[in-house]
Amino acid sequence: MKTTAILLFAFAIAALSFQKNNKQMESENDLPSTNPFSKPSTLPFQAPPFDKINNADYGPALEAGIQQQLKEIDAIAGNTAAPTFENTLVAMEKSGELIRRVNNVFNVVTGANTNDTLQALQEEIAPKLAALHDAIFLNDKLFHRVETIYNNLSNLHLDNESKRLVEYYRQQFLMAGAQLSDDDKNKLKSINAEEATLMAKFTNKLVNAAKDGALVVDDAATLSGLSATDKDAFAQDADARGLKNSWLIPLQNTTQQPALQSLSNRDTREKLFHASWVRAEKNDSNDTRTVILRLATIRAEKANILGFKNYAAWKLQDQMAKTPQAVNQFLNQLVPAVTGKAKQEAAEIQSLINQQGGGFDLQPWDWEFYSEQVRKAKYDLDENEIKPYFELNTVLEKGVFYAANQLYGLTFKERHDIPVYQKDVRVFEVFDANKEPLALFYCDYFKRDNKSGGAWMSNMVDQSKLLGTKPVVYNVCNFTKPAPGQPALISFDDVTTMFHEFGHALHGMFANQNYPSLSGTNVARDFVEFPSQFNEHWALVPKVLKNYAVHYKTGAPIPQALIDKIKKASTFNEGYALTEAIAAAALDMQWHTIPADTTITDVDAFEKHALQVTKLDLPQVPPRYRSSYFLHIWGNGYSAGYYAYQWTKMLEEDAYSWFEENGGLTRANGQRFRDMILSRGNTEDYNVMFKDFRGHAPDIKAMEKNLGLPVQ
Repeated sequence: MKTTAILLFAFAIAALSFQKNNKQMESENDLPSTNPFSKPSTLPFQAPPFDKINNADYGPALEAGIQQQLKEIDAIAGNTAAPTFENTLVAMEKSGELIRRVNNVFNVVTGANTNDTLQALQEEIAPKLAALHDAIFLNDKLFHRVETIYNNLSNLHLDNESKRLVEYYRQQFLMAGAQLSDDDKNKLKSINAEEATLMAKFTNKLVNAAKDGALVVDDAATLSGLSATDKDAFAQDADARGLKNSWLIPLQNTTQQPALQSLSNRDTREKLFHASWVRAEKNDSNDTRTVILRLATIRAEKANILGFKNYAAWKLQDQMAKTPQAVNQFLNQLVPAVTGKAKQEAAEIQSLINQQGGGFDLQPWDWEFYSEQVRKAKYDLDENEIKPYFELNTVLEKGVFYAANQLYGLTFKERHDIPVYQKDVRVFEVFDANKEPLALFYCDYFKRDNKSGGAWMSNMVDQSKLLGTKPVVYNVCNFTKPAPGQPALISFDDVTTMFHEFGHALHGMFANQNYPSLSGTNVARDFVEFPSQFNEHWALVPKVLKNYAVHYKTGAPIPQALIDKIKKASTFNEGYALTEAIAAAALDMQWHTIPADTTITDVDAFEKHALQVTKLDLPQVPPRYRSSYFLHIWGNGYSAGYYAYQWTKMLEEDAYSWFEENGGLTRANGQRFRDMILSRGNTEDYNVMFKDFRGHAPDIKAMEKNLGLPVQ
């Protein structure tokens, strides 16, 4: 399962009282024409003019954008004409042009290329963006207009997407607390502003914690087992920090680290694992635990004010799962099988350790190293043997892009005239099957100290027929950058990540909505990972694999024997992978089902108990993300939603089985999936959308079968 997140800045939650007269607002709303955000970009697809944007441009543009939308919302709410779909909901969709434009770009740089100035602004602006949200959704006059339209919906003769927009807005108002008393609204505004600030603080602390937590090694002998390419890359990282005759192993966002698979020195493995495990728990300025405790507390308080038993019960209302009970039932259904398989895998690894005279019990920092040996023994598959066939640029252009061409007829042309925010970023124009321009696609694949961990997709420009905009989307990953002159050879897991993230990109590119609020990937958390995980399948389809898996030196295609090994090993170590992922999902649910009257004082103690009660406390299998570095749930909008990766695994495996039953990778099948899933955005109930495509409600059997679990 990929560690993907669609990076969302904490736009979420809370409104301060903006009591300014119109004259004051006009003066604050004036953004100098010299600011690159003052008007839409003249570049193709309104792509951001990164060559003209400086750090100092973001703050004034964000402030002006907030004031502009406040003024627009005030005009809509105060309209003396009877509320109509056009003068209320369409007007709301058209509002906020400036804040949308600048915030989309601000999200890009704060996630992928941040600095001290941007981090400070991120924390400063977070509560103001939250306040803007509350100024809209806790506005009594505006809610009355929306409610009036909703109550008259059957008489309005709207098209289906417009009806969905009415229902969407009403639900957003209700979830935001539009029906609360003024006193409770004020309490909620205060909580929301604090929550937004804390989310930004958590994100920034974690970026710094990962940077400072990197393992520095000064003895080459302790790096035994690493490839020469990896050693060169780590030496380059150390040199960039002014560390001479050293190697620096940077931390990825997950608990386990890629180098653990190769390092034969057990002490080095333990040090690297420990560096990952305690990165945000050093009682220093990057320690996240105080922020977590406060976030958990105020989220529980927020749910209580809104009339719910816990935060998850409130948050899941607009998701496919709907309730915490449904989520827990789904996860509990998987726990016995996945932990049982993980225990079997642990026993195999321990047996190998004993055979080699290791004289120690298997620990988390040993798992990747010895499981790789088990895999070699069982499947004769060596990761270093297959990496030469996976050169990053070839995987992208002859794998990821090729599959999109075969399924959807897309073609790609690299653009060198579009400015980027960092020199490693590449830009491609995407053309539809009819040769018409469809989208711009940016890809940023290499790890940097000033980049958040993990991998994600989002939009720089949102698609909307109403606004006349086409999608500008981007993928960000954290692969190790090779030393100069070396090829970027990646693991098959990284290959899968590229396909995964591009599945999100396709979801954004194929958006075909009138209204930006319903466009593309603006869907429920437990639906948004469906297209991305579905797209992973094409990485192993023979027609695609043989097109991109060629030796970087000789150009020779990957031997069929290696392909067979990869496929046979595809469910290897799945017990571990699923257990660590489900443990993280269970942690998320435990944190977000805390009642408002319960006080948590110790993050680590709570985490330990949470894993015990969910029967996921396997000592050799730590959660994929520990609470203190769980960016998804504390900073990226996946609170009470990390289960979505497993939920959508069920959806995509079931959907892929339809492809297998109907001819596999064909243009006709791709077009059907595009028409019925990828292009629909949030224009229909997700369960109905899925059933229309598959022919039945989501079924877990395909997921269990393909993951090598007992089919129920």
